[in-house]
Amino acid sequence: MKDSQNKKHIVGEWLARAQEDENNIAVLLKNRDVSPSLVCFISQQMSEKNLKALILFYSGDYPRIHDLTQLGNLISEYDKEIKDLKEYFTTLNPYYVGVRYPGDFPEGFTWLMAENAYGAAKKIREFVVGKIIF
Repeated sequence: MKDSQNKKHIVGEWLARAQEDENNIAVLLKNRDVSPSLVCFISQQMSEKNLKALILFYSGDYPRIHDLTQLGNLISEYDKEIKDLKEYFTTLNPYYVGVRYPGDFPEGFTWLMAENAYGAAKKIREFVVGKIIF
């Protein structure tokens, strides 16, 4: 029972941190007083945290990797429906490192890219929240 309670607590912490990211994204999108690249980056982070919460839920542990496709592949061992999110992983993966280095996005970032990134992150969150039941 203690392990179950601890697992629930840790999964909850990951979900809470993902929710903090989502709250920050909402403010940034509303005010638009920062670079849209920040929204892209935080959307990737939000998704990573949600996916790690789901991995913890299923396995009791999580890997220290950041690639959303790799996280999805780990989840597919427990839930094949995760494959339906592949396009969202593809949208968000470049934003983990790519937004940090000049030249990785020579075309620059737009608010449309930021809105699409957030939309992808919300789809991942909806999937994860629908699967985690204690």
